[in-house]
Amino acid sequence: MELLPRSPAEFGSARYWDRFFRQRGQRPFEWYGAFTELCPVLRKYVRPRDKVLVVGCGNSELSEQMYDVGLCEDIVNIDISEAAIRQMRERSTGARPRMSYLVMDMLHMDFPDGHFQVVLDKGTLDALLTDEEEATLAKVEQMFAEISRVLQVGGRYLCVSLAQAHVLRKAVEYFSREGWVVRVHQVASSGDKEQFVLPVFVYVMTKFRKIPGSAAQILEICPEEQDKPMRMESAERLVAAVKDRQHYALLCSQISKTPCREQVSLDLCDKESGKPRYTLHVVDSPSVKPSRDNHFAIFIIPQGRETEWLFGSEEGRRQLAASAGFGRLVTAALHREQRYEGMAGIQAELSGKVMELAPPGLPARQQVPFLSVGGDIGVRAVRHCDSSPLSGEFVVEDVKGDGTCYFRRLIFLQNRNVVQSEARLLAPTPLPGQKKRRKDKKKPSPTEPPGAIDKSYLCCEHHKAMVAGLCLLGGPDALPGELAVLVVGLGGGSLPLFVHDYFSQARVAVVELDPSMLDVATRWFGFSQGDRMQVHVCDGLDYVAKLAAEAPAQYDAIMFDVDSKDLTVGMSCPPPAFVEKPFLQKVKTILKPEGVFVLNLVCRDAQLKESVLATLRDVFPLLY
Repeated sequence: MELLPRSPAEFGSARYWDRFFRQRGQRPFEWYGAFTELCPVLRKYVRPRDKVLVVGCGNSELSEQMYDVGLCEDIVNIDISEAAIRQMRERSTGARPRMSYLVMDMLHMDFPDGHFQVVLDKGTLDALLTDEEEATLAKVEQMFAEISRVLQVGGRYLCVSLAQAHVLRKAVEYFSREGWVVRVHQVASSGDKEQFVLPVFVYVMTKFRKIPGSAAQILEICPEEQDKPMRMESAERLVAAVKDRQHYALLCSQISKTPCREQVSLDLCDKESGKPRYTLHVVDSPSVKPSRDNHFAIFIIPQGRETEWLFGSEEGRRQLAASAGFGRLVTAALHREQRYEGMAGIQAELSGKVMELAPPGLPARQQVPFLSVGGDIGVRAVRHCDSSPLSGEFVVEDVKGDGTCYFRRLIFLQNRNVVQSEARLLAPTPLPGQKKRRKDKKKPSPTEPPGAIDKSYLCCEHHKAMVAGLCLLGGPDALPGELAVLVVGLGGGSLPLFVHDYFSQARVAVVELDPSMLDVATRWFGFSQGDRMQVHVCDGLDYVAKLAAEAPAQYDAIMFDVDSKDLTVGMSCPPPAFVEKPFLQKVKTILKPEGVFVLNLVCRDAQLKESVLATLRDVFPLLY
């Protein structure tokens, strides 16, 4: 403990470092980053003929190791501590004739301008930039200015750092402002998580001549698993990308030591686009007794089935993990914007990364199984992508369900795990006179779903309940000759289509706020208007209010199937304004006597739900 500084300011004091190295003795002191980990990055930017300056060398073995493996020999090491320089000279005398050690302050260096091709800093910037006080920032600016002065154009400043946000931001802002190219490498870990949890980074700043008036910045990051850099649009985005990797390292360290009390969720992003490619959930099952073969497994959720309760809810995943019989199960959901090369390709892509999420006590070289439903990754074909000012981005996609059935779905991407509308697709039937396919002929591709909509089938359970609500009008004989139905909320049109087709006397009016939904329903879900089906593109609140004032007692049945865009409210269907008492009284006004109001209520806030039900009871005499 005596080696620790009394204050951060002592990190810049020669007296402190002299005392530090005298007390520590000859043992090399490495802040972080073993040479074996740093070497692959150093080899990219240090050439054997380069003249290299190491600032704040301390008694680290880094420059000695670079010399001994032939990476570079013309190395000048400087430090403000005479004790450290004395130790280093003693260690290298005679063994490394081209390497030199000098007592020198990096804020005031004696070297001529453009003297070096590389300046190497391992932990020195981190030690200097301990806070953001004015005096500290002034020293850092002086350090950067001196490094810039002694580097040739085209030279590289390599800074090994833990990349605290304020340190990285300062380096990026300074050198990008000077017109330098800034690239951040994450150093591949040796795997010893017990020794050091936080990942190590190397900032590579390449000096270019500053072009007057140019505001262009080249900022890049190279994750440890790839060589190709990813371009970042701003310093803040680069800092955020580094922070994501730091959080991931801390998470992996934590769950490798202790079981997860709560499910952990994270996205793995595509290397090219940066968009999410896999969504992983880590689920631990304390009830499973560990044995050699049931510690850990990966479950690939088939495409298009991530919205199902078993895979898309916390409780469902908990049941899945328990039934699978593994102590830790990682579920992987596949994203619709991405392409996948089958189960083998996914396994090859994920096997290294998911091992970082392994549970404590996993035996060495343990084979980790990849599981799925039916052994495949499912089928998803995106048919249409678009956006509207009201609904945001949305997609229409065909997916293979459990078995041989295909379904067409409408998904609003702001709530991508919720199916907005769904319809079953009909299996293709041969045309009259068309011969059946012989058994030895090539079968149709399993990835090509059929196209026609099965209008006789209601996919959504709540639609079945809403149609069943029409029974409250009486039996078939009791139904009026003409049934007037109002449906607020079109979606894919399955509900009004079913009422239209199976109640031959029904005249259906549909109110839809978003005109793009009418286009989607017509183009992709088999919806059409006619004598008994009319769509009004307007606000349902206004439509009902106008009818209540001008034409009361008009409908036998009114159905609300309206989603809420406000995700902060604990009620996703309908929007709160649709269940306020004054509006519900208007709904009652436009119902005929003995009429039925059917409401799809999706509310996960127990108090809010009870409040809505109480309001409904106040307005309507009977509530089912």
